[in-house]
Amino acid sequence: MSELNKIVLEILNNGKGILAADESTGTMSKRLESVNVPSTPKNRLLFRETLFSSSIMKECIGGVILYDETIKQNSSKKNKIPDLILSNGSLPGIKVDTGAKVLAGSPNEKITEGLDGLRERLKEYFDLGAKFTKWRGVYNISENYPSKLSIQSNAHALARYSSLVQECNMVPIVEPEVLMDGDHSAKDCYQKTSEVIKKCFDELISHKVDLKGIILKPNMILAGNKSKDKISGEEVAKLTVECLKNSVPSEVPGIAFLSGGQSEIEATENLNLINKNNNTGFIMSYSYGRALQQSALKFWSKNLQDIEGTQKVFNHRAKMNTLAAQGKWSKEIESK
Repeated sequence: MSELNKIVLEILNNGKGILAADESTGTMSKRLESVNVPSTPKNRLLFRETLFSSSIMKECIGGVILYDETIKQNSSKKNKIPDLILSNGSLPGIKVDTGAKVLAGSPNEKITEGLDGLRERLKEYFDLGAKFTKWRGVYNISENYPSKLSIQSNAHALARYSSLVQECNMVPIVEPEVLMDGDHSAKDCYQKTSEVIKKCFDELISHKVDLKGIILKPNMILAGNKSKDKISGEEVAKLTVECLKNSVPSEVPGIAFLSGGQSEIEATENLNLINKNNNTGFIMSYSYGRALQQSALKFWSKNLQDIEGTQKVFNHRAKMNTLAAQGKWSKEIESK
């Protein structure tokens, strides 16, 4: 077993998942302002530190994805943030892309940037304590999209990124997100997601990436958020498992789903059904941002000093998702 494969298993074993706390300053500002909390470096750190020091971390959260600002900060007790995460039984990771920009040649689509100077930045993040990294490609669905240009360009970027990350002895999270924005059907989502993922693996293999040392972070197969043809959770699970079984090479050890605009309960319920239907060799867990944080954020916004109460809300959500990652969640347990 390679060192990278060991890191993957440490992050995802026994129902553990990933806390995506890698919101850019702009995105985090919007989240805080939506609950009437001023977005200052102090407040951003206070909320994140509250989650990172929760008692549930050791049991449920195998990895935390950080943003450049956070990985360089110290906690209120003067510990480095990566050390705080490690001391609570989880591994620190880092988002390394610099965002999705307009794709030249297809102005309605996006290409993720950040390859320039990446090797040097990776060395810095490794020295700061990062064990894994994340890069997100985004694809929108409509009659003409995603285009072959978008699928090819983003797959190539994800592969180049992954190759550089493994060279630096870290695990790359490969995140090709087919967005749920739009009125497309689940069948469209299935077809486009399959095409996107297959092209990603073609490129990863061409770039000699060790597939046993990556985590795939895909979307679930869902109808668009404006679609009139919504499907049941059972169908989401069946289509998602089938899509990944047919698109992902068997060497890949683990898949950690993004929540992609689902509500907290939807994200948990669908993950649970996926694991009840999981007839593959893949670990299927979660890498959630909003779907792990939103209730805790709302609670915390009422009293920024109520650390214990905020952690209790977060602990519950993390526990529910870890049960779902083992196919053991139920509505009865949720409401206890």
